[in-house]
Amino acid sequence: MTPRVRFAPSPTGFLHVGSARTALFNWLYARSVGGTYVLRIEDTDAERNRRDLTDNLLAELEWLGLDWDEGPVFQSERQERHRQVVADLLERGLAYLCDAENREVSGSTLVDGLAVRFRMPAGQTMAFDDIVRGEVSFATDDLEDFVIWRSNGSPMFLLANAVDDADMGITHAIRGEDLLSGVPKVLLMLDAIGAPRPTYAHLPLLVNEQRKKLSKRRDDVSIGDYRERGYLSEAMVNYLALLGWGPPDEVEVRPVSEIVDLFRIEDVNKAAAFFDVKKLEFVNATHLRGLDRADFLQRVAPWVGESAPWPAERFDVGVFSAMVDLVQEKLRTLADTPRFVDFLFLSDPVDDPESWEKAMVKGPSAAEMLDGAAVALADCPWDTDSVLAAVAGVGESLGLKLGKAQAPIRVAVTGRTVGPPLFETMAGCMERDEVLRRIARARARL
Repeated sequence: MTPRVRFAPSPTGFLHVGSARTALFNWLYARSVGGTYVLRIEDTDAERNRRDLTDNLLAELEWLGLDWDEGPVFQSERQERHRQVVADLLERGLAYLCDAENREVSGSTLVDGLAVRFRMPAGQTMAFDDIVRGEVSFATDDLEDFVIWRSNGSPMFLLANAVDDADMGITHAIRGEDLLSGVPKVLLMLDAIGAPRPTYAHLPLLVNEQRKKLSKRRDDVSIGDYRERGYLSEAMVNYLALLGWGPPDEVEVRPVSEIVDLFRIEDVNKAAAFFDVKKLEFVNATHLRGLDRADFLQRVAPWVGESAPWPAERFDVGVFSAMVDLVQEKLRTLADTPRFVDFLFLSDPVDDPESWEKAMVKGPSAAEMLDGAAVALADCPWDTDSVLAAVAGVGESLGLKLGKAQAPIRVAVTGRTVGPPLFETMAGCMERDEVLRRIARARARL
């Protein structure tokens, strides 16, 4: 039998990193074993669902590259099928009508305004083997009857989940650990409708630095936000794959195609996985450095285009292209790009008080360095080696090593203490007169 998995999000908000990890592990499993990946939108709660949220959800999955083989299937379009199952359970006495006070109401057919509860059998043990968690069992005596049909005429999640998994032939249910407690209820309903049980794999929780479950209110958990901050889709997929799973060769940063080849759902561990933004930045930076020039220029275009912090007419594509090799190695995200190159396209560098204080006020001999550099740079050949030698020579005369000597020059020219290689930038991307003007401007402030 061809394995069939599904990702079944509810369109009630943004795509959470935990949900994205679940979507990814289902996709990886399907792709690694030649299975079928089904996308199902669990939108039975009409009051909480919005079409724009569904559209955003689909867009984020597409951005991640998690293409589906079937779907999207909308549960709301299957409500008549859900109704038929509930009516059958009522008729067979496996469920019962109840009022707003949870009191059982006589009758074996659906009634508007009344909910339906599944009748929990007594004295049974519901056991199953979970790929991640091993053998799991629940005693039915510890579980209460549960609602499967709302009084407003819509199915509850557990009912729709069980019926749709059965009808769609889902063989493997790969989902978050937080849904583990609902499995015995789903199994009871699957048994009741004569459907086969899927194989379950419950993925470990994602936690923050304090080892607390990731929270929408407290933590950065929106896939869309990371996309807007300039993270690469392949880097995000690469990092999410490491949350609960690791490649056997321990090489963590690699193409998605290699992850597909190496992925085994049996290798997922049960321990909570730490969502480490710093590690995500590292993975993203590594992928960024691996982009060829053409690909990088295409990807970074939104951040140096309309949303850039400089007037559009001052942007020079040729100058920026010349800077690519100097800045690409230093970026953590695409959104970092403007602050590494903005000084080239602004009439004056940004005013960064912290950088000014560090290099010009607290730094040694800032005024002398600026005065000496102005003289030395006015006459030297305009190439990287000569510009470096000129600044280094001034520094030596003041008893400064190159790192200290170049700091006030960097802040005068770029506005910041951190940026692309200074001498390559000055000689390769700036005119001599502009460099000297900025040095003079900074000197006048001292």
